[in-house]
Formats: sequence, structure tokens, C-alpha cells
Amino acid sequence: MNPTNWTYFGTAGQVCEWSLTASNSHANPFREVELDVVLTDSAGAVWRVPAFWSGGSDWRVRFAPPQSGRYEWVSICSDTSDQCLHGVSGALNVSESDGRRRAAGIRVAADGRHFETEGGEPFFWLADTWWMSLTGRLGWPEDFQALAADRTSKGFNVVQIVAGLYPDMDWCDPRGANEAGLPYDKAFENINPGYFDMADLRIRYLVDVGLTPCIVGSWGYFFKWMGIDAVKRHWRYLVARWGAYPVVWCVAGEGAMPYYLSDTKQRDAEEQRDGWTEACRFLHSIDPMHRVVTIHPTETGRDQVRDASVLDFDMLQTGHNGPLSLPSSINKVRQSLAREPAMPVLVAEVSYEGFLHGITDELQRQIFWGSVLSGAAGHTYGANGIWQVNTSEQPYGPSPHGNNWGNRPWNEAMRLPGSGQLGMGKALLERFRWWLFESHQEWVSPCAGEQDYLNPYAAGIPGEVRVIYLPRFIWDLNLLVCGIEPDVRYSASYINPSTGQEHALGNVEPDPDGSWRAPREPELRDWLLVLVRD
Repeated sequence: MNPTNWTYFGTAGQVCEWSLTASNSHANPFREVELDVVLTDSAGAVWRVPAFWSGGSDWRVRFAPPQSGRYEWVSICSDTSDQCLHGVSGALNVSESDGRRRAAGIRVAADGRHFETEGGEPFFWLADTWWMSLTGRLGWPEDFQALAADRTSKGFNVVQIVAGLYPDMDWCDPRGANEAGLPYDKAFENINPGYFDMADLRIRYLVDVGLTPCIVGSWGYFFKWMGIDAVKRHWRYLVARWGAYPVVWCVAGEGAMPYYLSDTKQRDAEEQRDGWTEACRFLHSIDPMHRVVTIHPTETGRDQVRDASVLDFDMLQTGHNGPLSLPSSINKVRQSLAREPAMPVLVAEVSYEGFLHGITDELQRQIFWGSVLSGAAGHTYGANGIWQVNTSEQPYGPSPHGNNWGNRPWNEAMRLPGSGQLGMGKALLERFRWWLFESHQEWVSPCAGEQDYLNPYAAGIPGEVRVIYLPRFIWDLNLLVCGIEPDVRYSASYINPSTGQEHALGNVEPDPDGSWRAPREPELRDWLLVLVRD
């Protein structure tokens, strides 16, 4: 006889977890058994939630009830003869939210260009890049928590993190292990639940301190090693483990990039495009919480898949070429925003601070402000040393192609100045209704474009606020703010984008044609010029 009427208790907006214990024995439960739990609330809304095998005979269910009330549930198992997994029923009684702080679950806003929280609040994406931080090199808990504390203090709200199948290494490289080992065996036949138990601690901690995990399922070239069936099992497991948390799904990193040493790169790239497109569709079909889905690209996310409609937003990778990354970033942002279907666009990887070519905080500011004022929905920062988790005792070392990207330890990279400066940029934008900003390059002369990407960028809300970024000092006093509305009175200030220090300029007195010649900047460097309606 099936167990029935198992009742559990939870809190609205928080992850509820309970377990089921198999009565039948299975040689490889991960491959042989699929278990779902179907929940129905009092209004008739239904969620089909994948469960995950956690070792032995134990299966676990995680669900984040959106509101208080009673939810009835029943289990559905592919092994219908297992009376302790199939046809088990019960209830989940959910109390009101306790108001605890946690990371935001996000969705695409109605304008199709920005993000908002599940509660409808605008969400400015500021992510940090922690590709390999589920490995044991970023120790738990001290190291992981120290990095999280630094990033939250600076205003970051998203972390890009790979779920065990990493870039820049061959499969089964010991550098990919955490305290419990590697996530799979060589053939992807047997999963290691212990790896994911250790990853759980880290993912849950990010959420608890207000950082939304952007979970990259694997690096793109793993598709050739895994095949579509193993990829789908992997994604089903990730959804079951972490889909109840307020995560973002990134189906693959550098999705169409073949393995570094492949002899069939063109064929691999085409197969990967096909495969990751199918994986995106599968992910949408099994995720009961409908988290937003994207893919990290070699250049543009849309072009990593066969059908851009499988993506909710477009990630861009715009180069590690030092100053040349600025025009690449601006061009890709503008080009993506002009394409259909409309979706939020942001730079997800670009010249990591401390990387090649003497990449400094100045370039981080230039790309951040240039991209955001061109219409990006946020920005992703990276520091060399953090993404691969160097330590003083254990630098990451060479990639499969033989290059070593640098040995700066993560705790030194954490203190590179660009991260704090981009956090200040986010805070400045959040003074205003930034989600209503539109790019207005006609508001400033000269303006950035194909002739010179170090000319100013302008965006804002007509009649309300104008934010102008000056990547370099204007020597000849020819900076004009143009098209000022005759019935609007603005006050202006220069803001140092490195320190946040403001230099008030007083009221703006435009010429009869609506132009205003900005006064000389306070010193030779990049500046923000902000006009706010009085």
C-alpha cells in the first residue's frame, strides 16, 4: 500500500524540502529513474517539480511556494512498481512570508529590455564572474563567504558560476573537483551527489546574502563528450537541485566554441548549436518555476543557437583585447538591441581586470558606462584570478592549449578597484528611474560612434534626467549638451566615476537653440556629467 497523507510545512517564498525513500533497488537511480512531484494550490494552479536522487535510496523534492496556503501533492515515478516513490501523496501547508532577505528571482520586464524582480521591482544586473568557484580551491566556508561579502558590499547582485563542468580544462581534470570529488565519472554514467551537496552549501549561501546565482550548466564543448541524453539528465538534475532557488539559467558557456584541441572544430560548432538549442527547449519544458534562460556566447548569444526565441535575454562576449574591447562592446550591444525578437542585452564577458594588455579599472568604467548608456540592461564584471580561483599556494596553471592566464590570487584580485567603481555606477543609476533610460546620442556633441568610441555617451529620460559619460578629457572646450527642452530647468554636476565625488555646476543656462556648453572638467580624466530637472 502506498504511503499517503504526508504533510509538510513551509514558508512562502522560501525553499521547502522533503524526501522520499525508494522501496525498490536500482543499480543506477540517476539514469534509471525519473521522479516528479505534482503540486496543486487551492486555486488550481499546478507545478510539476522534478525530484533528485541524493544517494542511497533517498530522493529529495525542493519547491518554493509563491504564496501561503495549502498545496496538495502527489508523486509520479517512472518505476510505477516502487510504492514509496510512485503515487505517494500529501500536503504542504505554507505560512506567510517571514520577510527574510534573499536574492531576487528575476524575470524580463514588460518592455522586453530590462529585468525586474518577481515582485515587479526594476532589477539592474551587476554580475561578477566566478566560473570555477564551486571547486575546492575557493574554500568553504571562509573563502567563499569572504568573496561574497566583498561583492555584496560593493552592490553586486548576480554571480556567474559553472555547475561543475568547467571551461579551460579537460574533463576529469582534478582542478575541477570540490571537497567531495568530481560531479560525474568519466563517461557521465554515474553522478556524484556529494559534489552537489557541497555545491548546495555555496548556492544556498549566495541566495541568503542577496546574490542571484546565474548557473552555467556546463561549458559548451562538453556537449560533444556528453551527448544530448546526458545533457538533458544533467539539466534535469540541476533544475531539481536548484530550480526552487531564485536562479538564472545559462544553458552553456561559450556554447558554440569547440574544445580547444579539437580536430573537427567547424563540425563541432554546428553540432553544439543544434544541441544547445534542443537543451534550451528541454530546460524551458521541465522548469516549473520558469526561471529566465540564456546562453553565454563566443560573441553573441543569439548566434549560439538556431532559434533565438529559446533565449530570454542576450549575453555578449566582447573580447579580451584591452582598449579594442570598447568599440567591440558598444557595437555588439547596439546591434543586438536592433535585432528581433526584442530582449534584454548585456555584456557577460569582456576584458577581465588585471588580464592581458594591462587592463585597468579605467577600461572597466569605459565599457560599463558605454554599454549601459547604449541600452544594456546591466553589466558583468570579471577579475583575473577570481574566475579560475588562483590561490597563492595553488595557481590555476596552464590551459589545455598551454597558455597560463595569470597567477594573481583571488583574494588580491578581489581588491582590484574596478569592481567597487562599477558598484558605484550601479548606485548612481539607481538614484533615477534608470529602467526608463533610452540612449540619446543626439544630446551631446561630439558623441561616440564609429569615428571615435572615446567620445561621450548620453542617455536618460527627456525632461527628467540626462547622464553623459565622458571617457576622456575634452581638450578644446567643445563639449555641447544639445536639445535641452525650453520649458525644463536643469541643474548639473560632474561626478568622478572612480570615487563618486560630485562637483556641483549649478543651473544649466542653455542658448536659444537649446545647447549648453559644459564647463571645463575638474581634472584630466573620465567624468560623468549629470543633468537633473530641478
